Amino acid sequence: MPDRYANNHCTIGDTVVKLALLLSVFLVAVFAQSERGKQQNVCVEQATCGACVAAGSRCGWCTQDKYDKRHADRCDLIENLLPNGCDHSHIIYPNSTMSYDSNLNPQNAQDGQEAVQISPQEVTINLRPNTPYKMQVHYKQAENYPVDLYFVMDLSKSMEDDKNKLAELGDALSEKMSEITKNFRLGFGSFVDKKTMPYVSIIPAALKEPCTGCVAPYGFKNQLPLTDDTPQFRVKVIDADISGNLDSPEGGFDALMQAIVCKPNIGWRQASRKMLLFSTDAGFHIAGDGKLGGIVKPNDGVCHMDGNGFYSESLSQDYPSISQLSHKIAEKKVNIIFAVTKERLPLYRKLSELFEGSVVGELANDSSNIVELVRANYQKISGTVELKTEGDEDVEISFRTKCFGDQWREKASCSGLGIGQNVTYEVTIEVTSCPKDRTKWKKSFEIYPVGLEEKLTVNLNLMCECDCEKPGQEERNSPKCNNSGTFECGACTCNDNRYGKNCECDGSDLGSQAYDATCKMTNTSEVCEGKGQCVCGVCDCYPVLALEDPSKKYSGTYCQCDDYACDYSDGQLCGGPSRGKCSCGECICRTGFMGSACECPTSSESCIASNGAMCNGKGTCVCGKCICDLNDYYRGPTCEDCPTCPGRCEEDKPCVLCRAFQSGDLSEEYCDANCTHIEIVDSVEEKDGWKLCRSQDEDDCIFYFIYEYRGSRVQVQRTKECPEPVNIWLIILWVILGIILIGLACLLMWKIFVTIHDRREFAKFEKERQNAKWDMGENPIYKQATSTFKNPTYSKVPSQ
Repeated sequence: MPDRYANNHCTIGDTVVKLALLLSVFLVAVFAQSERGKQQNVCVEQATCGACVAAGSRCGWCTQDKYDKRHADRCDLIENLLPNGCDHSHIIYPNSTMSYDSNLNPQNAQDGQEAVQISPQEVTINLRPNTPYKMQVHYKQAENYPVDLYFVMDLSKSMEDDKNKLAELGDALSEKMSEITKNFRLGFGSFVDKKTMPYVSIIPAALKEPCTGCVAPYGFKNQLPLTDDTPQFRVKVIDADISGNLDSPEGGFDALMQAIVCKPNIGWRQASRKMLLFSTDAGFHIAGDGKLGGIVKPNDGVCHMDGNGFYSESLSQDYPSISQLSHKIAEKKVNIIFAVTKERLPLYRKLSELFEGSVVGELANDSSNIVELVRANYQKISGTVELKTEGDEDVEISFRTKCFGDQWREKASCSGLGIGQNVTYEVTIEVTSCPKDRTKWKKSFEIYPVGLEEKLTVNLNLMCECDCEKPGQEERNSPKCNNSGTFECGACTCNDNRYGKNCECDGSDLGSQAYDATCKMTNTSEVCEGKGQCVCGVCDCYPVLALEDPSKKYSGTYCQCDDYACDYSDGQLCGGPSRGKCSCGECICRTGFMGSACECPTSSESCIASNGAMCNGKGTCVCGKCICDLNDYYRGPTCEDCPTCPGRCEEDKPCVLCRAFQSGDLSEEYCDANCTHIEIVDSVEEKDGWKLCRSQDEDDCIFYFIYEYRGSRVQVQRTKECPEPVNIWLIILWVILGIILIGLACLLMWKIFVTIHDRREFAKFEKERQNAKWDMGENPIYKQATSTFKNPTYSKVPSQ
């Protein structure tokens, strides 16, 4: 009796668990349906072939003449067009393509050939909007790549020792750079400041000689254009005279702008690594500072250099702005190395963050480290490859690369690149919409490595129009459109006041009662049951708003049916297309299924037990599953599993032991003859049609195996779970250690208690000693030298 009660109690618990599981499955199905509704079908919203193609790669346009769907539904998901009756040959869904216009392989600069470091050099992509296109770009650092190094040096009085040291190091610099490249040129220019107050003194004598041994101040002078005659560099630097100015900031921005934009005067080569070393120990004037000297005309960013190499507009134009310089540096592909003294490093580091491809290095007090500074920063600049884009308005571009590893990273730069090493970039290009201006359907942009003139030109041809929409392909006032519209791409574009699939409807009839009568189910009904509009006497149904998907609409002559309001099974409407179809709110089940959601198979084969009985005679087959009797002990898919009864787990245990673990009571001969159905596997788990058994051997080891409900197969997990042996010595050691620790803890507690008690007693003693009162006017142990005694028998005789 107690066992039967316990079994019933467990059965009720199992039922509750199943109900909770069914409820969770239902909630998951509702959530999944909600998520599917959020993924709107944007294709059906497109009215033309071009708009359909531009909506995304999953959209296709059906050009078939006798297509059963309405005009607006000619654009749909490709997987929907075929089932709706559109032949595959009439579906337009172009793919993006790319062709190479120039694709030279990377090569070194040798035998008179220019170096090629980026490939390809020019491509043309026929790009479908809203469809990302991926291409690869390769960069390989070439040997002997041309290097143009131009020094722009502050030649104010404080830089005099630096000038002398630079002249001495010219040959060493040339020698060091020749180790990197054989194609090296060197140039030199200097600057002071604008030749007016408050930048320099305008006293005639000071203008002529602002300091002892100084020449007259100037804005910028090109002392030596770029040349491969590097010994001449030393001569020009020595010959360059020092000058002076008044304020601390210098006119370095004027010098930078002229050195960058005066390409012919400086001698910059088209295909070279352009490096400009800017050396100073002071700050800089920026745009707006020129007003202090009465110079209000903004800098125009154009070269103004006279025949003697001087900046001719120094007193006419203001200093350049930081944004002007940043734009020119990026445009001219010049790499700036700021070589400044220690106290100016923070200022120029902030400035470097605004200039593409620039770095900052600390300059020694006498510029003695200039050679190492150039070499180190050149390797830093040339070893870092960063791709950028120019002219990519309205185009979304992203980069990723592996650099030198195996994992793709979302970045456009790689560092530590050496000569001959190759880096591959994956470039993703996407355009999200077609411009209204047709001239912008063709555009170009450039991908370039920072600091180099080399580039990849990408020519985009946007697919914003189908071939059948191009001029000459349409048929105006076509008979297919009732002579009231243009037939193109299999559909009609109606003229004014005409509408309908074939422009058969007159717009002047809209709103008339007689016109709407054909769209009403009864005289008192709403037009199209309020779920559509009357178009040319026929209901055009609205989408089911609850699904948020325009392609899923009401159906029926009067839009009275909702084909998406049926029950769900396994998270799918009517169990999915293989089980049934929703028709006007009810599931129409396919052969072999039944139920409100087509959730039940009509066959009861899955309920037949291994003995041939339906649910082993211990239950009822409902919806293809056995509902086992609550008053019985048997459970499982076919009510063959009895947890409280000796069953196949105990029956198969001896064979499992002898076959898998060579243990148990069975002999080897019996095992080989009768236990061949045992299969040894790496791991087992309970699954449909199988029962999991857990058993224990004589060594208290747990082993697992499963058996097939409808067969004799048994699978055994080859490993057992055995308890770890008890380490007696470790236990004894821990007990001894515990006793010692407890003893020490007790001793410590006793010591703390005694210490506290002694401190309290001492404090009490101190308090009583301080409270003792002594008579300070009498010494209690002092005795006088004389003693006085009184005779008690003596008394004075009273007078008579």
